[in-house]
Amino acid sequence: MAVPGAAAASRSRSYSLARTPRPPAPRRRGPAPPHAAAEAAVEIRVCTNRTCARQGGREVLAALGGLAPPPPRVDVASCGCLGRCGAGPNVAASVPGRGTAVFAHVGTAARAARLLEHLLGAAEFDADAGLAALAVREKAEAALAEGNAAEAEALFTESIGLNAPGGLHMVYGSRCKARLAIGDTTGALADAEEAIRIAPKFPQSHLSRGDALFAMGEYYSAEDAYADALVLDPSIRRSKSFKARLEKLREKLVSVSSSS
Repeated sequence: MAVPGAAAASRSRSYSLARTPRPPAPRRRGPAPPHAAAEAAVEIRVCTNRTCARQGGREVLAALGGLAPPPPRVDVASCGCLGRCGAGPNVAASVPGRGTAVFAHVGTAARAARLLEHLLGAAEFDADAGLAALAVREKAEAALAEGNAAEAEALFTESIGLNAPGGLHMVYGSRCKARLAIGDTTGALADAEEAIRIAPKFPQSHLSRGDALFAMGEYYSAEDAYADALVLDPSIRRSKSFKARLEKLREKLVSVSSSS
């Protein structure tokens, strides 16, 4: 099941994850990528080393990921120690033309939002709007975790309607899950494809698209979507959830092959 790294991108749609014969059947194409962003990328690195992790570094990392515009505009990732231990969580930010700086005590979602507003400018990132949408999204995630998919779907829709300055690809991906849970496969696929349109290099969006296609019975297209995610992040092949997806896909493809 090994996929070569970047070289696999050009042939990801022909690669058979489940290793089953593939009939010459039409498959759904993914959404077209958006035009390249005019702005230069901002890099944000959040220390998740021992001390900063205890002070909330992982939570700040998640908040920044949920608030920020997606790559290539803003690239958010974890990193090792930035020094200043005890003043964390510490966040390093690199802005083209302005250099790199380390910000201390970024310990809450509110401070993370203010940092993004400082880095990107208030015209591009409204911290209050981002926080409002994030708060609704967190309620939706909680409802989904408790099995209240219909309530979660409504809350995700409310969050999208707030026109947050970032994180929309994650909200659409989460609403895709909620819609799958209530049986709205068409709406789920539309959400996954919108998430890919917003952030084409976010692997989870491609996994969500694969899940929607699987639920629709379009197994070969689902396989293509999973392969796209794997090309973007080869490490997901080790995750239990990805292995479970592949096992379910194999079973369906074997069934389809046997009946044809």
